[in-house]
Amino acid sequence: MFEGVCEMRLACLFSGGKDSAYAAFALCSQGHEIALLSVRSESDSMMFHHPNAIWRDAQAKCMGLAHREISAKNENELDVLEKELSEMRIGGKQIDGVVSGAIASDYQKERIDAICERLRIRSFAPLWHTGERTLYEMVSNCEIYVVSVAAENLDEKWLGRRLDEKAIEEIKKIRPQVNPFFEGGEGETFVADAPFFSKRIAISEWETKWDGVRGVAEIKKAKLVEKKF
Repeated sequence: MFEGVCEMRLACLFSGGKDSAYAAFALCSQGHEIALLSVRSESDSMMFHHPNAIWRDAQAKCMGLAHREISAKNENELDVLEKELSEMRIGGKQIDGVVSGAIASDYQKERIDAICERLRIRSFAPLWHTGERTLYEMVSNCEIYVVSVAAENLDEKWLGRRLDEKAIEEIKKIRPQVNPFFEGGEGETFVADAPFFSKRIAISEWETKWDGVRGVAEIKKAKLVEKKF
């Protein structure tokens, strides 16, 4: 599903969720040298994922990739990101491009594209407009959990729930309509295992918070376990 390009050094914007993890996998599978970059912004950021940020290092370890995290406020998060990307090096050399997990959000993609244009590096969105087949591919091959919800008829019962084919079919039946990718902020996800993980993150305890409209599931206890092949 992914078109090949010449090998490059790429920074992958990593949230811990399904889209950014799968985007990293897509470019790694082409032989590129990837380093993960996370932005820890405020909880109501329209650009960056917030829940379970402390577990991103564990995910990076499972993926075998270097990981760096930077902090920012909502009002300056893009400026902070651009500065970091301008200085980022992989193997002592300047990065050639940025990878994002954008699926259909013009809001996100346009801003990343603009940063890359100013820095004169390439912007890659390998999942862009690939459609629902990619979502079904993700949930069939990965262990993904819903870790936040903020949409009508997505209630507290979804928090900590495995995102699988059954869950997707339920989401598609919700009215008013909910984007099953959650790219419009309807929800956020966490990847605990995938074929490209060397180990699985076994989650044993969640802490959920629900205010009657939106909620978050935070991982309280988990450990890395060997995978059975």
